[in-house]
Amino acid sequence: MDNTATDHFDISQFQASRNRLASLAYRLLGSAVDAEDAVQDACLHWQAADRRRIKVPEAWLTKVVTNLCLDRLRSAQARRERTAGAWLPEPLLDGDPMLGPADTFEQRESVSLAVLTLMERLSPVERAVYVLREAFSHGHAEIAEILDLTESASQQHLHRARRRITGARRGGEEEVDPASARRIVEEFLAAASSGRTERLVALLTDDATAISDGAGLTEKLLRFDTAQRIAAVARAGFKPTPAKRRLAGGTPAVHYALVNGAPAMLFVIGDQVIGAVTFDITGGKIATVRGIAAPARLVRLTEDWRQHEPGPPLITQW
Repeated sequence: MDNTATDHFDISQFQASRNRLASLAYRLLGSAVDAEDAVQDACLHWQAADRRRIKVPEAWLTKVVTNLCLDRLRSAQARRERTAGAWLPEPLLDGDPMLGPADTFEQRESVSLAVLTLMERLSPVERAVYVLREAFSHGHAEIAEILDLTESASQQHLHRARRRITGARRGGEEEVDPASARRIVEEFLAAASSGRTERLVALLTDDATAISDGAGLTEKLLRFDTAQRIAAVARAGFKPTPAKRRLAGGTPAVHYALVNGAPAMLFVIGDQVIGAVTFDITGGKIATVRGIAAPARLVRLTEDWRQHEPGPPLITQW
């Protein structure tokens, strides 16, 4: 086999692992853009390596991507961005390969916006151990090799990570019936659009929280921590006005979708997603509402939406 054929074979090996590596990087970083950058950097490392000495390419690539992501999480810029109060995970439309693997409850949960947000409370190493174990089922011996630590240290990091995430969870761990989730979202939209505050409050848990990135126009996230306040904000926010439509760039349609496994409403003008509202549901009520409208956070979701065949919108013209 000549050098050209060898290089082609080696790149094919990398491409076969690309989706898995991107999914690993996304869980570690919470950003599709940063995940793609990490995977591209790993490709450069792969091309520069003496591949004849790499016995298990998948394991080698997993280690490289994990450590590239850890470098990003430890960087001064990442610490500033993530502690400034303006960070939310980048939402992804269900079906995006970056969300895989998704065979088990633990794998699906590890890519939810709720858990991606909670993982911000972990140290970079705790986050890596948690993701490698919960989402990719690596044993502690493998994790120790990837992260250059002992098996006992890997076990301790996993124990702390699980304790911190479980202790911070809102409500019980459950997967909501798709039909029930859609019904709750439709009721929320109907109540917000009609200004029925009492119905909105009834749809929310007593300790509900709403978080918004302010369409990227505010330095910090906007947070609302009572059902009454969330209902008031939703009622005001879902009332269309000429000023809001000018800011949006037109009159959007509102579609139902699944985003990171959770029910969501997408505000769409033409083929451009200009906003996403996601819902965490527990016990038949809404526990968390997230509003994401900063354009930089919606790039990949919009790209996937353009390949999507949506059903009829919930609202044709908002």
